[in-house]
Amino acid sequence: MVIRKDLRRAVKLVKDVVASRKVQHALRGPLKSRELREDNHFKIAVYFADGPVNMYQMRQWYRPLATLAKTWPVLVLSRTGGGTLKLMDESPVPVAYARTVSQLEQIVAEQDIRIVFYVNQNPRNFQMMRYGRCWHVFINHGESDKMYMITNQFKAYDYSFVAGDAALARLDRVLWDYDFDKRAVKIGRPQADYFSGELPYTPDERQVVLYAPTWEGDRAAAAYGSAATHGVALVSALLDTGTHRVIYRPHPRSGVADHHYGAANKTIISAIAAANARDPSAQHVYDSGPNLGWQLAAADLAIVDISAMVYDRLATGKPLIITRPVNPMAVIDTSGYLSDCEWLSDEQAGDIAAVVDRLTHDDAAVERLQGWVHRYFGDTAPGVATVRLHAAVQHLMDEWDRFAAVHDYDVPIVRDPATIPEDEL
Repeated sequence: MVIRKDLRRAVKLVKDVVASRKVQHALRGPLKSRELREDNHFKIAVYFADGPVNMYQMRQWYRPLATLAKTWPVLVLSRTGGGTLKLMDESPVPVAYARTVSQLEQIVAEQDIRIVFYVNQNPRNFQMMRYGRCWHVFINHGESDKMYMITNQFKAYDYSFVAGDAALARLDRVLWDYDFDKRAVKIGRPQADYFSGELPYTPDERQVVLYAPTWEGDRAAAAYGSAATHGVALVSALLDTGTHRVIYRPHPRSGVADHHYGAANKTIISAIAAANARDPSAQHVYDSGPNLGWQLAAADLAIVDISAMVYDRLATGKPLIITRPVNPMAVIDTSGYLSDCEWLSDEQAGDIAAVVDRLTHDDAAVERLQGWVHRYFGDTAPGVATVRLHAAVQHLMDEWDRFAAVHDYDVPIVRDPATIPEDEL
């Protein structure tokens, strides 16, 4: 068993090296044709130090950032070759590739960056956070009750944009001596203002069920993924009814840490293909596309794991079911919505059609849901969250002007890239 794992690691390492070289070669052309303006044009930077596997963390911010850029020019700072290639192909705002710290230094020197957004907690964020004279703001890539959302790392940033009262209550339990009134800003869920898109099926009398499991996690405390414990049984059951249409959207990292989990994901994808082959009118959907939104808005009911998808769906105000983790070590925060949600155990997965039917006709459950929607996101009327995001950014821009005036005579510290130690490059 140990030898087999070592072989898998060795093969992965070789593949990663080969892929990295291919990416660097592929970037040469696009980088030459994309010269950045050097006139202090960009005011907001979005820092992303991850590769393609975590691109979902950026994608959900594309449309809010594009709208924001109409007022304050936005630039994405990408630190990996693979991530940069994807971003250059997809991002609606300009992208700069800063593989080394010296390249990052040059971009910072050439632009008027006043706010830096961070969508995750990548350790390399600290290579950007060294720069003063700008606000470092954690905007995250979702709202959830996962253990990821109660980390002391929030204190590393000047500000954090959070969804609503539930996020503040969650953080208040774990962050000591934190100025919530100043540093935590409620903006709702701006992404929900863009939950739309062309449907890949023709709507009919079938009830549409979204199943969107998260990945398996990298430790027992975060083992929330359900594809291997619930997924195969529940998807198979729904495919057999003839009255449901399944939209299956697995997490992009499914199978990264556990090949058994990856195998379950492939089984579900194959089952969907087979069901469509038997009955083309069923139009079941395996969705691995870059855009998230239409799935949440179009589904009559959603089945999700403990993840940001719970709260993305919650923002729509429509019925959802949460899979209960099988691993007893999985941390479940039952102080919020998870204390009052509709759970689905692995034993119930095969009887999912009956569970869905019961919830569909449960008016009391719908009323409870609406209370939680308001607690997590506040006013979810179309456009309200976008207005709150822009107001938060305007506030930080005003604060930047105020502090810049106070420090007008300070001499900025700018290092010569040639003097940067090798371990920082």
